[in-house]
Amino acid sequence: MGSRSFASARLRVKRALSQEALAVDAGVDRSYVGRIERGVENPSVETLDRLATALEVAAAELLLAPKQGEKPPATLRKGRKKK
Repeated sequence: MGSRSFASARLRVKRALSQEALAVDAGVDRSYVGRIERGVENPSVETLDRLATALEVAAAELLLAPKQGEKPPATLRKGRKKK
């Protein structure tokens, strides 16, 4: 995955979702989401589809390479959101 590894992170952060929330919504383990975002894991098409559904985007959007010079997204604040 390499340069594409942070596509899901960018979309996730844009929606203010934690890795844990995305993992729950997609039905995958939180640590697996982290490994996908770091480019350590290559998810199956089924997993990509589940992540895309949870992020409300087309699965193809998760495969887009970042624009040249685009930086990885900032991390979300730690802790749970206040209700």
